[in-house]
Parts: sequence; structure tokens; C-alpha cells
Amino acid sequence: MTSVYSAEGKNIPCTVIEAGPCVVTQIRTVEKDTYDAVQLAYDETTEKHATRSLLGHFKKAGTTPKRKLVEFDEMPELNLGDTVTVDMFTEEDWVDVSGISKGHGFQGVVKRHGFGGVGGQTHGQHNRARKPGSLGASSYPSRVFKGKRLPGRMGGDQVKVTNLKVLKVIPENNLILVKGSVPGAKGAYLTIEK
Repeated sequence: MTSVYSAEGKNIPCTVIEAGPCVVTQIRTVEKDTYDAVQLAYDETTEKHATRSLLGHFKKAGTTPKRKLVEFDEMPELNLGDTVTVDMFTEEDWVDVSGISKGHGFQGVVKRHGFGGVGGQTHGQHNRARKPGSLGASSYPSRVFKGKRLPGRMGGDQVKVTNLKVLKVIPENNLILVKGSVPGAKGAYLTIEK
């Protein structure tokens, strides 16, 4: 993240996203695929790192191999091999950004769910300050209910942040600046929808 100053001199936190150029590699139609969509490819790679089926797929579109393929159902009329750049965005647009959130590994209930622990260190407790505490009933139902907030893997989920304002578009570098934060680590792939 970074920040920019508005015309009024206000400091606005924002995220810089490299959004393109993306190549149209497939056009799906109702007649052939039972739904309408446009497939875009991004981030060039070498032929060595692409499978043979993907090499044929990209050759059909007339482009070099790419790392990331994404389908969009609402896109303007595009043809196979067309290039989509950040020119489709304008300042003051509102976009939705989705991606994979940062993974935090296996975490306990205090960090994962915000539990407060079991209280102080008195009354004979010496080793369970950050433990979840009692889990529920005993002989009936003799199990832990699904959805119980317990320790486990945290992060690494598909997250969508909605209604982010586009502050600036830099077409010569294929960059857009959106207000606020987006999911994922630095260098992660994102999907931007208008």
C-alpha cells in the first residue's frame, strides 16, 4: 500500500495494481458452452512452464503462453486475440477486487477468532490462558458441533473487497490506484470487476 494526496490536500491510503495487458484467449457462447463469458490471460511465461494443452490454447488465440486465466461474464464485445488494458477504467470508477488472502498457518482461538482466553492466572490455572475453554455438552451429543470456533488454518481464503474507488489510472505502465487495501500478499494475482 501507499498513499496519495487529493486536490484538497487530504492523505488517502491506496493500493497500486498492475492490471494488464490481458489477452482474450477464448470466447464462450451459449450455443457452444451453455453460457456467455470472455476468458482473459495475464502474466507471460515461457513455453517450458506451460502444458501442451495450454500451448495449443494460446496458439489458437495467437498469443504467447500466460500464467493466469480468468473468465468474466460481463465484458464489452471482444474478439479472440484482443488486448484489454487499464484504459477501460476511469477515475472515479467503483470496482470490486477479489483474491486469495494472506495465509497465517495454524492459529489458536485467540488470534483466529478473538477469544479472550480463560481469564487470569489464579485458581490453579497455570497453562491454559489462551485455550478455548469448555467445548460443550458431555454424554449427549458426544461430539463437537460443526462450525464450532476452534484452532485451525487461518487465511488463504478467497476474499472479495467491494466498492473500491479508482483514484488514478496510469495507462503507460498499466497501473491503477484504488482507495484502500486489497486481499493477498505483494505480487499476488487479483481479479478486478467494474
